[in-house]
This record gives sequence, structure tokens and C-alpha cells, in this order.
Amino acid sequence: MINEQQVRELIGALEDPFLHRTLAETNGIVGVTIKPEKQHVSVKVAIAKVNTGEQLTLQSKVVDVLKEAGADSVGIRFEELPKEVLEQFRGTVTEAETQDILSPLSNIEFISIASGKGGVGKSTVSVNLAVALARRGKKVGLIDADIYGFSVPDMMGITAMPEVREERIIPVERFGVKVISMGFFVEDNAPVVWRGPMLGKVLDQFFRDVEWGELDYLLLDLPPGTGDVALDIHQMIPASKEIVVTTPHPTAAFVAARAGAMALQTDHELLGVIENMAWFESKASGEKEYVFGQGGGVRLSEELRTELLGQIPLGQPDWNDTEFAPSVYAEDHPIGQIYLQIADTVIEKNTK
Repeated sequence: MINEQQVRELIGALEDPFLHRTLAETNGIVGVTIKPEKQHVSVKVAIAKVNTGEQLTLQSKVVDVLKEAGADSVGIRFEELPKEVLEQFRGTVTEAETQDILSPLSNIEFISIASGKGGVGKSTVSVNLAVALARRGKKVGLIDADIYGFSVPDMMGITAMPEVREERIIPVERFGVKVISMGFFVEDNAPVVWRGPMLGKVLDQFFRDVEWGELDYLLLDLPPGTGDVALDIHQMIPASKEIVVTTPHPTAAFVAARAGAMALQTDHELLGVIENMAWFESKASGEKEYVFGQGGGVRLSEELRTELLGQIPLGQPDWNDTEFAPSVYAEDHPIGQIYLQIADTVIEKNTK
């Protein structure tokens, strides 16, 4: 017959999926109730963030370990850890380690590009904003931090690989932007199946072991949503500023609000919102067609109490064989001009 101490030991060995600390370390086991006659175990567990896919994974682990230990049925309730506990445990590196990682990058302005969901063009925005800042004479780096869905090298038409000199990784430069991505280290577009702690080490390496040189801006193309990789980055770079990307669709804006709220909860400054796929302009008639509706970017910026930095219409970059980059707009392209205007706003906001 399973008892409360066994339950606490078994569940306590499992990790909070966001904090990478055991539930015993975070005091995440709030309550345990056992009905001996039915061998039914009920537990209440506190974690960093509820109602996520990571919660479902942890729930399955709890059920498995308790049933293996003799429980016939398991009931689980989740709640969020108190704010003061999150402050103690959040992040995969200590404050001292964070300072060590970021010390060579102390004079760089970090800008994270976030979204609530995939498919809104966050990486396209990241790439073109980085290029636009470089066109304005700024020294720019770009980290493709979307570890599972890396796409920046392909978007920028990068075919070269980073070099290693004296145990330092030299990023690949294209259009005046220094780029590092998980895509450089995965063969044949293989899927990345690593767990959170391993991914944290990759991000650590992108900061610690890459020879960025002098930079004005280091942009981070974050994974969509508010999962463990995004949380790790928020903790690694406490002074990062953030841009949230959405489409005009109300649902996309609603989901994107979570990413903006996460930035505010981790004391990051919101630079503003970019509304992508804002409209389609017909070449034949010149009329704008609002394919995904209207108003999502405006509503999101109002909800987050920040600025709408710009609206990007649907459009195709002009490709050529000389400088092939399937997602980069030319400087004189109408959409390229919009990105230059957004870059000007970002520069102005960072010089105030």
C-alpha cells in the first residue's frame, strides 16, 4: 500500500518543466490525499505555468510513477507557484553565471522578437528588422533562438557555415548581420528532440562561445509561445527589450498577449507590437484586401500599453540569383521601406 511519504518522494523527484528544478526543491507538492480502500491518490502540484503542453507532459509522468508504485487511480490538480517562489527558482543559470555569460556583451542592446503562436511571420520580421538596422549603419547580430523551428539561415539564403577559431565560434555574416542558428549544427534538417536543460546549454553557448565582436544590437528570434526556451532566455538576459509580432486576426492577437505579458512579468521592456500580414494590396486595382481581418495589432498594443511599431502587408520579396534570400526584402522594395521605418523607430526609442 502506497503512503504519503512515498508519494512525496516519487513526485518530488520530477522536474518543474519550466524551472528545471525538482518539485521537492520548489516545494511544488502542495497536498497529498490517499484513499486506502480504493488505492486512489490525489495530489495538488504547483508549477511555474499552468494550462500548457508542458503541464500535460508532467501530468502523465505523475500518473505513471504513482501507478507503478501501486496506486490504482490518480487525481491531479495544478496551480501556479507563488510569485516569490518563482523569483527564487526561475531560470537555468544563477545570477553569477548570467553575469559571466553576458559580460562580453555588456554594451549591446538585446531585442527579443516574440509571438504567441507560430505562423505569424515572427522569423521573417526578425530577419528583416535585423537587415534594416544594418542598412541604417548599425552593427547587428541575430540569434535564431527558435531551437525546434530554426529557419533564419534558409530565410537569409545563407549557405556558409560558422568557423571555429581558437575554440571560438565565428558567426556567419550576410547583409551586414552576424547570424548564429541551431540550423548550422543539425545535419540534413534533422528534427531536434532534446529536452529543456540541453537546449539551455545550447543557448548558453550562443552567448558565451560565439565571437560577436562589436555590436549595437543583438536580436533574438524566440520560439513561439511562452515555453521553457523562451523563459530561459528571459532569465539569461534580464535587460532585454521585446517586440511582439501578431497578425490582424483577433485570435492571433489574443494569444500574442501572453507573450507580451510574460515579458512584463519578467521585467522586460516592451518596445512595441508589429502587425504582420496586415493586408494584401492588389497590383491590378491597388485596393487593399484585409485577408486576416483588421485591428489585431492595434488592440494588442493597447492591451499591452505599448506602441504599434508598424504594419507589414503580405508581399513577396524580389528574388535574384546574385543575392538569393527568399525572405529578405530589398532596400527599395515597398515592404523593405516599412522595415526601415520600423528600424528608425527602434533606434530612436533606444537613444532616448
